[in-house]
Amino acid sequence: MKHLLIIITTIFISCSAFSQTTVKTEDTPVYLRFPTIPEFTLYKAPDSTAFTRDNLHKKKNTIFIIFSPDCEHCQRETEMLTKNINKFKNTQIVMVTYLPWEEMIAFYHHYKIADYPQITMARDTKFFFPVFFKVRNLPSIFVYDKKGKFKKSFEGDVKPETILAEL
Repeated sequence: MKHLLIIITTIFISCSAFSQTTVKTEDTPVYLRFPTIPEFTLYKAPDSTAFTRDNLHKKKNTIFIIFSPDCEHCQRETEMLTKNINKFKNTQIVMVTYLPWEEMIAFYHHYKIADYPQITMARDTKFFFPVFFKVRNLPSIFVYDKKGKFKKSFEGDVKPETILAEL
C-alpha cells in the first residue's frame, strides 16, 4: 500500500512538472497569426465594383476601419478622420462594413467620402473582416505599414494623432 501511494504521488508530481500552459491557436486572432494584409474581396461605394488586395496601392501605409453606419463612435471617428485627412497623405484608408448596401451608401454620401481620394468605402458581403480581425467593438482600426505588415490595432474612438504615431 505504501508503494502504491509513492507511485501515485510520483506520477502526479511528474505530470504536473511536465505539463505546459499553451495558448490555443484558435484563441489567437488570424491577423496576428498571419500578420500581412489578407486576400479579400469587397464591393466599393458608390458603384459596387469589386475591390481586392491587388487594388491597394503598393508602398503606402494601409488602415482598415471596420465600422457600422449607425454607430455613434464610428460617426465620430469618421468626422475626426476627414477633418485631419491632410495628415494621412501617404496612407490609404479602407472603411469596411458588413451592413446593408443602403446604409453604407447613406453614410458615404452624408460624410462626402467621395471628396477624399485616399478613402475607399466598401461592403464586406462575406463577413470576412469581422472574423479575420476578431472584431469585438466598433470602430475597429487595423494599421499596416508600407510593406503590408501588421503594426497596431485600436478599438473605439481613436484620435488621428494616435493612429499617425503608428505610421
